[in-house]
Amino acid sequence: MADQDSSAVLEPEPISAVLFDFHNTLVHGGDATTWLATGWTAAGRPDTPPDGLGAEPAAAAAAFLDRVWEHAHEIDPDSSRDESPQQHRRVFLATVVRCPGIDADLAEALYTVMPMRWEAYAETVPVLTALRERGVRTAIVSNIGFDLRPIIERSNIVVDAVVLSYEVHSVKPAAGIFQHALDLLGASAQETLMVGDSWRDDSGAAALGIRTLLLPRTDGPHHGLAGVLRLVSG
Repeated sequence: MADQDSSAVLEPEPISAVLFDFHNTLVHGGDATTWLATGWTAAGRPDTPPDGLGAEPAAAAAAFLDRVWEHAHEIDPDSSRDESPQQHRRVFLATVVRCPGIDADLAEALYTVMPMRWEAYAETVPVLTALRERGVRTAIVSNIGFDLRPIIERSNIVVDAVVLSYEVHSVKPAAGIFQHALDLLGASAQETLMVGDSWRDDSGAAALGIRTLLLPRTDGPHHGLAGVLRLVSG
C-alpha cells in the first residue's frame, strides 16, 4: 500500500502580504477628453479643444492621450522614464508631441495636470481596508518617475509601504523592486501576492516565486479588486 503521506497535496502558504501596482490597478487615469480640456485651459488656450483643433482632431488627440503610456513604450521600450523625474517628463513630452494638434506648450500643460486626473477605483479603499483588518500587509510597487504620495493621500489610500522605481533605482520587471517591497514588509515571496495590470512589468514578480494576479486595464470606476480578498481568504 502506498504511503498516504506521499500522495498528500501540499497547500501553498496563506497570503499575508499583497503588493499592488498603482496606475490602472488602484487608480485609473480618468476621462482623456476631460484631461485634454483641462490641459487646454491650463495652457491658456481660448474656447475648447474641438473649437481650436476641430472635432475630429480633438477626438483623435484624446484617444492618443488615453493610451499615452502604450505610445511611450514605442520610444522608450526599456522604461527609462521611470528612473527619474527628468526622464519621466522628457519621455512624456517627446511622446505626446507626436500626436497632431499637441504642441510643446500644450504637452507641458497636459503633463502638469495629469496627476490631477487620477482617481481611485471604487473598490480600492474598501479592499485595502478589508486587508488591513485581516492583518495582511500591503505595499504599492510602481514604475513611476515622480512622487505618488500626494495622490495616495488624496485618494484615502492607506498601505504599509510605498516603493517607487525612481527612488529605489529598480524598474519592473526587474527583481530588485519587488524584493525591496518584500524586505519593507518583512514578507517572503511564498506568502505574498502581486496585483497589477501589465503582463510585461508586473509578471516579473513571478520570477521571485510571488503569486501574481493580472487584472488588465478596465474603463470606468470598477476594476475587480474584490477578487484579491477571495485569494487571500482561500
